[in-house]
Amino acid sequence: MQLLASLLDMNASFISLQKDPRPTDEVFLGTSGIVDLTADLADFGETAALLSCLDLVITVDTSIAHLAGAMGCPTWILLPHLPDYRWLLDRENSPWYPTVRLFRKEAAGGYEAVIRRVRSELANLLESKLLTEASGPRSAQ
Repeated sequence: MQLLASLLDMNASFISLQKDPRPTDEVFLGTSGIVDLTADLADFGETAALLSCLDLVITVDTSIAHLAGAMGCPTWILLPHLPDYRWLLDRENSPWYPTVRLFRKEAAGGYEAVIRRVRSELANLLESKLLTEASGPRSAQ
């Protein structure tokens, strides 16, 4: 979870979906500014309700990735170089989940390069959202 810290200074709110985090992640959550609502999520129905309120889900290959993908939520999944077979190889999308984008490690090692790509794409997304909101509603002429 601490790898994602480099995203937290962006103009966005971050919500944790990680149930029962490791002790080090729990300490990080407490000081990061990430909103943690997982204590209020008793089942996948409640988790799905929360996912439906989010603009984007950024996750690793967990049940959250599959739930968000199945719901049609915009979802970015961070994958290892050799992922689970479901994600296939050499592609950035999923034939099963049209709203999922895959961010793969290019080789063995850490996720730093993946996080840099996610940061860059998130910055682009946030900028386009701000530009869209700034232009306001358009009236028919």
